[in-house]
Amino acid sequence: QLRLVESGGGTVEVGGSLTLSCTASGRAPATNWYRQTPGNERDFVAGVIGNTGTNYADSVKGRFSISRDDPTNTVYLQMNNLKPEDSATYYCKGVTSTGGKYKKYWGRGTHVTVTP
Repeated sequence: QLRLVESGGGTVEVGGSLTLSCTASGRAPATNWYRQTPGNERDFVAGVIGNTGTNYADSVKGRFSISRDDPTNTVYLQMNNLKPEDSATYYCKGVTSTGGKYKKYWGRGTHVTVTP
C-alpha cells in the first residue's frame, strides 16, 4: 500500500507562485498531479515518469514544472504565473507496477486559491 501526502497549498495572488509537494511512502515510477473544483471532474495537470519523462496539460504548459527527488520519494509541482482558474484542490496520484499489474494510489489533496 502506497501512501501519498500532498502539501504546499495556500492562497496566492494572481501572478504569484506556489510549490506543491507530494511525498510517498515508497517509490512510484509514475506520479501525476491532478486538480479538481467542486462539481467537476478531476483533471490531469502534470506527470513525471522515471526521472526525465514529463508531460503537462496545455493549460499549464510554460507555467508549471514537475520534478522529483528520488531519495525522499517526493514529487514537486512548481506553479508560476498563477491565474484564478488554477484555483482547485490538487491531488497526487502514484502508479506502481508489480508483476505487470498496475496500481494507482491517491493522496487527499491540497487546496490552492488564486485571488484576483
